[in-house]
Amino acid sequence: MKSYRQELWFEIPDRVGFRNITGEVERCLAASGVREGLVLVNAMHITASVFINDDERGLHVDFTRWLEGLAPHEPVSAWRHNDTGEDNGDAHLKRQVMGREVVVAITDGRLDFGPWEQIFYGEFDGRRRKRVLVKIIGE
Repeated sequence: MKSYRQELWFEIPDRVGFRNITGEVERCLAASGVREGLVLVNAMHITASVFINDDERGLHVDFTRWLEGLAPHEPVSAWRHNDTGEDNGDAHLKRQVMGREVVVAITDGRLDFGPWEQIFYGEFDGRRRKRVLVKIIGE
């Protein structure tokens, strides 16, 4: 069995944003040489997310609006986590909703997606570098 590990680094210029990382994951898959197996893609920061969905701009606006309704950034005093001097209590909750990681099957050397599926990095406390782990195992 082969194993491959790569870190991807991102710096989203805004507090909240989404980035399609499917191409980066596909490049990792090609470098791994794995033809059949699994790929794990996981956000290695507690205020960021990795998820699978459609690459449609309106949907991304809807995600932002919906998440802000669930866990608004302001007032920052609303979140007990911020009592420590932080201002990102909402980002932790948003990450919890959107998820930490995805696992995708690899079949015949390709990501085995359903229609319209893409992999996204979601940022909820941006403006600094954060990393995503890509771990590929298989034959």
